[in-house]
Amino acid sequence: MSRVGKYPVPIPADVTTEVSGNVIKIKGPKGELTRALHPDMIIEVGEGTVTVKRPSDSKLHRSLHGLTRTLVANMVHGVSQGYEKKLEIEGVEYRAELKGKTLVLSLGFAHLIRYEPREGVTITVVDPKKITITGIDKEKIGQTAAEIRKFRPPEPYKGKGVRYAGEVVKHKAGKAAVGTGT
Repeated sequence: MSRVGKYPVPIPADVTTEVSGNVIKIKGPKGELTRALHPDMIIEVGEGTVTVKRPSDSKLHRSLHGLTRTLVANMVHGVSQGYEKKLEIEGVEYRAELKGKTLVLSLGFAHLIRYEPREGVTITVVDPKKITITGIDKEKIGQTAAEIRKFRPPEPYKGKGVRYAGEVVKHKAGKAAVGTGT
């Protein structure tokens, strides 16, 4: 049996869950999420829990079991507490600012980069070197952070670029350090 899929998802008191067919709808204090899950998975709503069951032990059903349970758990966590990702900008003259809802990035290019966040995602600029992305959908938060990081990923020589908060960039030796041997 799946190690993750067998555990029931606890539902907080202020969260409601509706299942119709393979569509699950979860409402909470932060908002509402709806998702169509794989039609083979069996979703049961009980007293304060949601349980995901699989119809057989085939390889497909075993792999979908844990995935479906995790998707439901992420939805419950999102509508009750929300998600947050932090990005840091490293480099001289690299900075971010917010104009309305548009994120404007200066990352060493000859032009400014303008990024419109997706619906349900909020971007805040704490200071010109720190960006916070918040929302209720974990998938959208992660995708938004990845798209912003992709504009200028951290390079290995000086570490300049956009990185996740706490990300460690392994530095390489430069050209001068390599050619000093005799």
